[in-house]
Amino acid sequence: MLKIKGLEKTYPKGKKAVDNIDLEISKGEIFGFIGHNGAGKTTTIKCVVGILPFEKGQILIDGKDITKSPIECKKIMAYIPDNPDLYELLTGIQYLNFICDLYNISALDRKETIDKYAEMFAISQNLGDLIQSYSHGMKQKLALISALVRKPKLLILDEPFVGLDPKAAFQVKEIMKKMCEEGSSIFFSTHVLEVAEKLCDKVAIIKDGKIVCNGTMEEVKGNKSLEDVFLELADE
Repeated sequence: MLKIKGLEKTYPKGKKAVDNIDLEISKGEIFGFIGHNGAGKTTTIKCVVGILPFEKGQILIDGKDITKSPIECKKIMAYIPDNPDLYELLTGIQYLNFICDLYNISALDRKETIDKYAEMFAISQNLGDLIQSYSHGMKQKLALISALVRKPKLLILDEPFVGLDPKAAFQVKEIMKKMCEEGSSIFFSTHVLEVAEKLCDKVAIIKDGKIVCNGTMEEVKGNKSLEDVFLELADE
């Protein structure tokens, strides 16, 4: 579903944020992307979703090249950043309907999905309010609904649990599992290593722009915890 080959990204002052990385996420997999602040996680994700250009490498989404077929790629994936940048002068429901209009989602499908997730995340009563009045957690929930209403084949999340209350975080994890059971794939970064260890089929650890560990959860952690493996690699 997602294949990254030889990806390199250098910023204008010469800092190489991503250095020749290779990753592959198959259909139905939850893939965790782990690393310290500044390791290259968000830069990699922004390259994958078409926000940042890159100098070398190739990114394929369901066999399509993100640089050659960006619209086709974006039709089948959804991206939620760690700090969603929403249209704050719209109400929540106006924003969701705007997203649904962009992706030609029928009135029936959008109502069923919006009602389901708004109730699940306990923001049904807030959808008529301006987004500028929302807390960070409420904005995160709205962004999640805007992604889920599209039923993406590939869901990409950057620190998805930041700002969520425990109940919402649990629900997001259950949604992620169900999506993968139905054939979608999920690629997400997180600092919550306990969650990654329990949730992910595969994991990669990035350090200073390079992948230092990559494989199934069992291959990566062996008889240790993911936290122990990460700390050992971070200290090397």
